[in-house]
Amino acid sequence: MKLFGPRYPEEIAARIPPGQRLVKGWPVLQFGPIPRFDEAEWNFEVSGLVESPYTLSYSDLKELGAATVKADMHCVTGWSTLDNEWEGIPFRVLAEKAGPKAEAAWVVTHCDYGYTSNLSLKAMLDDDVLIAWGHNGQPLAPEHGFPLRLVVPKRYAWKSAKWLRGLEFVDRNVRGFWEVRGYHMHADPWREERYSYQETKESEAEA
Repeated sequence: MKLFGPRYPEEIAARIPPGQRLVKGWPVLQFGPIPRFDEAEWNFEVSGLVESPYTLSYSDLKELGAATVKADMHCVTGWSTLDNEWEGIPFRVLAEKAGPKAEAAWVVTHCDYGYTSNLSLKAMLDDDVLIAWGHNGQPLAPEHGFPLRLVVPKRYAWKSAKWLRGLEFVDRNVRGFWEVRGYHMHADPWREERYSYQETKESEAEA
């Protein structure tokens, strides 16, 4: 359901990428079942081309500190929501703790049930990229990624992987779960980079 109908106020319209519409609420989209969370068994692993790989419990992760980011969200299926307030830890903090090696240029996110997404390290180091456990003052709902999800506001929402369990630093771009199924490597909503057939040589750079 649209908030304003076919036309939006100018200041709102400027925040909505081409082909998107505002919706009330937060639609639920996922592939597969919602994982069961057992804090005693759950862990988060940072691995790959880093100087200091590490594994954290859920409490260890949250003790590293918290930050908030307010950002819009755009789904490749065509809906957008504005002014989401996320709580979590900046990706930069986790990257600094690991110490990426010089050849590390990409990050593969690993999630429950084998789901992955891929992003450049450059994109992940943006100030608004968060490893989130809260949304709008509440813990994430299970259907939205509890206990942990990635938030990359400048990409379509499938890049913001739910039920996150680890980050792997790699030296080449490896297509994730949806990318091997026909979705765009780069996924910039302002360029409407939805599908792999739209990719160009520049897409591989993920600048």
